[in-house]
Amino acid sequence: MTSPGRRRAGIDVGGTKCLGVVIDSSGEVLEVDRRPTPRHPDELIEVLAVMTEGFGVVDSVGVGVPGLVTREGVIRASPNLFDVRDLAVAARLSERLARQVFVENDATCAAIAEWKSGVAVGRSDVVVVTLGTGIGGGIVADGRVVRGRNGFAGEIGHVIVDPSGPLCPCGLHGCWERFASGSALAARARELVTGGGGHAIVTAAGAATDIRGEHVESAARDGDAEALAVIDGFCRWVAVGLANLANVLDPELFVIGGGLASTGDTYLPAIRRWFGEMLYAPELRPHPTIELARHRELAGAIGAAHLAEVEADDGH
Repeated sequence: MTSPGRRRAGIDVGGTKCLGVVIDSSGEVLEVDRRPTPRHPDELIEVLAVMTEGFGVVDSVGVGVPGLVTREGVIRASPNLFDVRDLAVAARLSERLARQVFVENDATCAAIAEWKSGVAVGRSDVVVVTLGTGIGGGIVADGRVVRGRNGFAGEIGHVIVDPSGPLCPCGLHGCWERFASGSALAARARELVTGGGGHAIVTAAGAATDIRGEHVESAARDGDAEALAVIDGFCRWVAVGLANLANVLDPELFVIGGGLASTGDTYLPAIRRWFGEMLYAPELRPHPTIELARHRELAGAIGAAHLAEVEADDGH
């Protein structure tokens, strides 16, 4: 566990921005920094180093990065960092800062944040699902973070739910995130508009070419039947994935994070309803609860700041 007075730094690397925090022993956020994410790997390492140095004296440094991340902190591939392949973030940043740096998948970091200081405190079996441009995941089982043999566990967005479905940026067809992410919600609304419907959604957007998830939400809050149907269909796809995960992992809690968590009350009732219908033998088992994440935008960075603590607890 962290000792009194400690300052831990964590940085969450996203497709467009790097978001860093410093937390104290209780998990309270003391400082926040945001910087654009550079495309070149060398520039990325330098930005991470400069952000860390800007935080002053800290007791540990953790970084959350998207994509396939090995246990040694190497990004093998990342759908949101297009120029990054086989980038040894942990080794290079440790060398640059002359200190140990802990590196983990960003969604796993979000799960750690909720488990250590969010809605999942005190729970032993938790799945955190981040719904944004894509879908990320982090898993806690029997009170331990699940990383898998190579460190690649938690890539739940790329579970294939329809092999003949739309092409995913990962190169495969029919990944769950093509149906249940924020970008999938917007795509379904644009299909509706292309077919001659969705007038309330277009009105909310101001133009048919600029439709996003929040415009669907706005029309739905006004009671528009087409927008409500789009959201219900979207929630059904979210529930498909959650039911599959429940059948495999049997968690006590699902935490919904990512960009959609900020307006999650629009979705949560329908997700829970569809989940209850899709769960195997629902009348014969306790149902996992489904809650919204507490840390929202800062979750990945807060979880990264907790990485040293998690490694110490695991005896590494």
